[in-house]
Amino acid sequence: MDFQKELDARGLNCPLPILKAKKALAELNSGDVLRVLATDPGSVRDFQAFARQTGNTLLKHSADGLEFVFFLQRK
Repeated sequence: MDFQKELDARGLNCPLPILKAKKALAELNSGDVLRVLATDPGSVRDFQAFARQTGNTLLKHSADGLEFVFFLQRK
């Protein structure tokens, strides 16, 4: 999937991946996609809730072992 910016939040625990993603999304244009890498197991639930609450779209998320990848589209 194409993305305009990547955020490496590996090694960070809640709420830091969400806070850093919020800041990164603010730097993007509407419709742009942010790719987030995370290792916090709670980040799956957190990013789902974040997308619902902010109106940004969680396009896709996947897990590869202990690493999670999220694609968020700015509203």
